[in-house]
Amino acid sequence: MWFAAAVGSAILFGLAGWWMKVSQMRSGSSTYLLLGLYISGTAGFGLHAAVEQNLAASLTDVRVWTAGLLIGAGSAFGNVLFMKALEYGPASLTSPLTNMNIVLVVALGTFIYNEPFQGTEFTGVLLLLLAVVLVSIRGREKLSVKQKKWFLYVGVSIVLFAVRNGGLKVTEGLGLAGAPVLFVSYALSILWFAYAALLEQRRVQSPAVISAPAAAARALADSSRGSSRTGLLWGLVAGLFSYGGLQLYAVALQTGQANIAGPIFAANSLVVAAGSIVLYRERLTALQWTAFAFMFAGLILIRV
Repeated sequence: MWFAAAVGSAILFGLAGWWMKVSQMRSGSSTYLLLGLYISGTAGFGLHAAVEQNLAASLTDVRVWTAGLLIGAGSAFGNVLFMKALEYGPASLTSPLTNMNIVLVVALGTFIYNEPFQGTEFTGVLLLLLAVVLVSIRGREKLSVKQKKWFLYVGVSIVLFAVRNGGLKVTEGLGLAGAPVLFVSYALSILWFAYAALLEQRRVQSPAVISAPAAAARALADSSRGSSRTGLLWGLVAGLFSYGGLQLYAVALQTGQANIAGPIFAANSLVVAAGSIVLYRERLTALQWTAFAFMFAGLILIRV
């Protein structure tokens, strides 16, 4: 069961990333995209916890709020810092290094929770980690980094994403249900991105913009509204898949091992790449095709 849940989590969370890419391709606002994602994700986790009849009781537990705050910060601020890192350095370095947060999750499961590797599982995990790295590399992109801020943003985002991905293992070890914790973490993230969306709107309505020629100001306002609607719409769709992916990931951690389920979950980035091939006719590099081969080989070895 845990293997199916882990693979399902990668597929659904990858589809969440795919809808985020669709928004980007249609010039959607990143801020409204993440706002919509956390709104629908919160609704999903809230409904899930309510159906399991543990939402009300969990919200009186300070551990749930503490865990939700930490995991929410890992998710929200991890995304923010990742986007900032892309402004100062190449995606071919930023994405693979950020994805390496899963190594910390593997270490957590192996050394803290004493989860053993059996048979060919360790080789399978290594192949999955290589796949996650290779799929993000763009061969023609310059790999030079000129801004020292990039190192800070990447380093902190690695830690924050590890808190998100490994935090659910810790809460599971504490006997806390995953859905209420994720409900709190997503709900708190709404506050941050609602504030960011408000700031974005104020920039459009700033005196400098208003004093511009009427036609230009109107065009900018219309463009901003269109970008906001696009981002919010696709964010709401992405949030439903984000909910499904993380909920299955929580199930995989409860019934399996974090040092194996974590790398499988991290393969969600290959789902985005696959969607780009099918719908946007993007051509993959030899390294990215190798990543797909490593992913399938890794999954097979884990199940041997």
